[in-house]
Amino acid sequence: MHADQGARLVEKPAFILSAIRSGSTLLRCILNTHSQICAPHELHLPNARVDTATWYTELALRTAGFPDHELDFLLWDRILHRLLEASKKQVIVEKTPGNSLSWRRLSECWPSARYIFLLRNPAHIVRSALLVGPDPESTVVPIVLSMIDGVEDARRELPGLTVRYEDLVAEPVESTKAVCAYLEVDWEPAMLEYGQADHGPFEPGIGDFGDAIRSGQVQPRSEPPTSGPVPDYLADRCARWGYAAEARDGR
Repeated sequence: MHADQGARLVEKPAFILSAIRSGSTLLRCILNTHSQICAPHELHLPNARVDTATWYTELALRTAGFPDHELDFLLWDRILHRLLEASKKQVIVEKTPGNSLSWRRLSECWPSARYIFLLRNPAHIVRSALLVGPDPESTVVPIVLSMIDGVEDARRELPGLTVRYEDLVAEPVESTKAVCAYLEVDWEPAMLEYGQADHGPFEPGIGDFGDAIRSGQVQPRSEPPTSGPVPDYLADRCARWGYAAEARDGR
């Protein structure tokens, strides 16, 4: 008797797909404050894998209906289920920006998953990433661009809700009402005062850890300073997401 590879303990998890520095920690803290939404810190699920160690273990499990990828999927599903059960809530939302590069595996694991596409002006994403980290532009820019492109690819192929960071901080009520409607829960005004809830530690590697997120309140929009013209590779992505790019430098 083989395992039912379609069975999941958590049937409809939700995933925030975004690039780094797009406000995903802010959105997850707001959602985690809701009485029925569990939104943990970044879990990096696609990097959690099961090692069968020996060829005969692999053979045995495969013969029983558990190929390697399904073992990974069972692990991911169990992690989400355990967190959701511990929270005593109804919906779980996961927000690791790296999911923008692994959404196909997530959609294979959870065919009924829901997706929130969190966008931000690509030029501002790059500037913000360069300001908060020690890595050089040559390292940061390719990572950011791959995530932006991953989010866009997912938007083309998956159903979901698009939310803009700029709207989230300027009109948090309307933005979060849309998210709650999508997740099929009632909107709660208290969720905007996310400082009242325990969201776990704010540490590098599992989410934003700056002063703004630690304040416990939605902060007014503050974009990083301009550092010259926007190159074509960013201007094109700005246009694709409906953002007016600043001046181009022809590169």
